[in-house]
Amino acid sequence: MTSEAIIAGIDLSQVTDTNASDKSADYDDLRGMDPDALAAQFTARWPEFEQKIVLSQNNQRLPLTLTDVRVDPVGNTEIARYTYVTIGAQTSGQGPVTFQWAAQNGDIVLRQMGVENGLTQLLQNGAPSDPITQNGAGAASGWDTFVSYIPVGFDHILPKGLDHILFVLGLFFLSAGLGALIWQISAFTLAHTITLAAGALGWVTISGAIVEPLIAASIVFVAVENILSNRLNTWRPVVIFAFGLLHGLGFASVLGEFGLPQGQFIPALIGFNIGVEIGQLTVIAIAFAAVGLWFGRKPWYRARIAVPASCVIALIGAYWFVERVFL
Repeated sequence: MTSEAIIAGIDLSQVTDTNASDKSADYDDLRGMDPDALAAQFTARWPEFEQKIVLSQNNQRLPLTLTDVRVDPVGNTEIARYTYVTIGAQTSGQGPVTFQWAAQNGDIVLRQMGVENGLTQLLQNGAPSDPITQNGAGAASGWDTFVSYIPVGFDHILPKGLDHILFVLGLFFLSAGLGALIWQISAFTLAHTITLAAGALGWVTISGAIVEPLIAASIVFVAVENILSNRLNTWRPVVIFAFGLLHGLGFASVLGEFGLPQGQFIPALIGFNIGVEIGQLTVIAIAFAAVGLWFGRKPWYRARIAVPASCVIALIGAYWFVERVFL
């Protein structure tokens, strides 16, 4: 978990960007705080935070005990660091338990560890978990896991994946024509599917310090090419494929943070990837409905819409590249 937002009192069910919160200054101060000092703050306010976590058995709320709080060292304050909180509870009998996490704390992935086919579930908007049994018998089916990971992938594009959104828009603005989009999106989808699977399986591991700047550079490249060229070059799908490999590694890092259920790895992976694709197609559909449908065939479309939009995309990508490399 990232304790800074919780300590600052930011309602994560209302904002997706902590900078948009009126408590963002407090949040930024906490990001630069000494790990031991931040852990002490969390411990001191544990009675308050405990009320936002509900572990129940046989319709009875179980008392929780905070046993340990450990915070990662201060690093790049633009990137969230982890807080590891260990909480204990004494169960009574053999009945299943349920877990619930306050909506204002944000979404959470619940995983039952040390049990074959243990429960793995994404909890959103303060929803309670499915019953959790000691032997994992209550674990979700492959179909349930597949369905539950679709919104995880979609959420990574809309609303949280601004860098991926800008890349897809860069593909769109070269040409609003369906044929050009199909070539580019097909190459991009195939590539990021390969590296998403390879990264999630642990076959390929590349530091985010390398991948994230390169993703920003890919945004700049596509946008600048839109400005310099008015047609789809025959080699562009090859370049898009190469950039798709990078974006797939970015998707894999996000999926790694959520975790994959040991017994339902493939359904979760496929569900996440389908969610990503639905998100990308939604971006294209919105762009087409907003400008492509109305202005895509106008003689001034490129000069007045595609080129200015690509300039903005290139500038944002360049800023991210500098920020990710040097800051």
